[in-house]
Amino acid sequence: MSSASTSGLRPHPLMRVRDGHEARVSYVELLFDLIYVFAIIQVSHFLLDHLTPLGATQALLLWFAVWLGWQYTAWVTNWFDPDTGPIRLVLFAVMALALLMAAALPEAFEARGLAFAGCFAAMQVGRAAFIRLNLGSHPLKDNYSRILGWACIAALLWLAGGLVEGSARLALWALAVLCEYVSPMFGFPLPGLGRSRSARDWDIEGGHLIERCALFMIIALGETILITGATLSHAEAWRGDTLLAFGVAFLETVAMWWVYFHLAIRDAARVITEARDPGRIGAWFHYVHAVILGSVILCAVGSELVIAHPAGHLDAPALTVLLAGPMLFLAGMAVYKYIVYGRPPLSHLVGFALLPLVMGPLAGLHSALLLQGASALLLMGVGIWEMLSRQGAVRI
Repeated sequence: MSSASTSGLRPHPLMRVRDGHEARVSYVELLFDLIYVFAIIQVSHFLLDHLTPLGATQALLLWFAVWLGWQYTAWVTNWFDPDTGPIRLVLFAVMALALLMAAALPEAFEARGLAFAGCFAAMQVGRAAFIRLNLGSHPLKDNYSRILGWACIAALLWLAGGLVEGSARLALWALAVLCEYVSPMFGFPLPGLGRSRSARDWDIEGGHLIERCALFMIIALGETILITGATLSHAEAWRGDTLLAFGVAFLETVAMWWVYFHLAIRDAARVITEARDPGRIGAWFHYVHAVILGSVILCAVGSELVIAHPAGHLDAPALTVLLAGPMLFLAGMAVYKYIVYGRPPLSHLVGFALLPLVMGPLAGLHSALLLQGASALLLMGVGIWEMLSRQGAVRI
């Protein structure tokens, strides 16, 4: 039985019915996710167009904003029924704002900074305010009062950043991201309102949360497939090295799917359901997914670089992308499986250590295709090792 079904929270007409069965993902949630296909493509193209340390920092902040908007909405639909009229209308409004935010993203650090910040702030504050106003005297009202308070604090920083330029915008938006990422770790503490206690106030349905994260992973992997196909489509000539680069990029995507979906996804929902503090475990899953999904975006950028120039000379930014993507993916997956199983798989740790050891010497050959091929084979090897170890064929 879901821990949420024994939470003791009073029923509310907008809330999901907790009957011990896993809450299903609704069609309106899937429609909401389609907005994020576009948003992820925008983030990856921003990074591809700004392959500098500053550009990477900016892309990281933009990715955090994209993930925050999705994450906070996923928690709303975990508690509240998206098939009720009011919640569905909220989701439609958030979709429209998210689409505008994604459209403004390429120029977020230029002329459309205020548009980007305004859409994001309206999304975060509006969602929380609507839920809070409709909760009445429900026990979750104090929790959402705190969430709304921190959303307003962050919104001021987002809007202030949109009104300035350069390093000031970067600094203010970094503070805004910290507000929205760090405040949940401490229960959204506010003077006069106290703090939320995750075991009591964040009682969630584990299966739904894991399925939502898994669907976002499919979106991220789908973006790599879209980029792979589009880059090949626009290639001037389908030479042997171009087609080989396409095959390597596809192999890397399949390897990431395998490592993510093959085993732990089955057990993650159970871990949240059986936890004494399901809200805190669920929050950790969302934090680690920011790393996992961000690494998939990096791998998509790397695939586009390799297919476009399979035999081209590697500069430092391209080399960093090709190495950082797979390493961050394995690091994130090691933490994910530590949460699920209580220890990280040895296969992931070995793969993480081997990536720089193998790819470092290969970098001297200045072959983007060779580097991505090595990382794809290593990721596939990690997946095979883990599969065999879980089946008892090998020991770890």
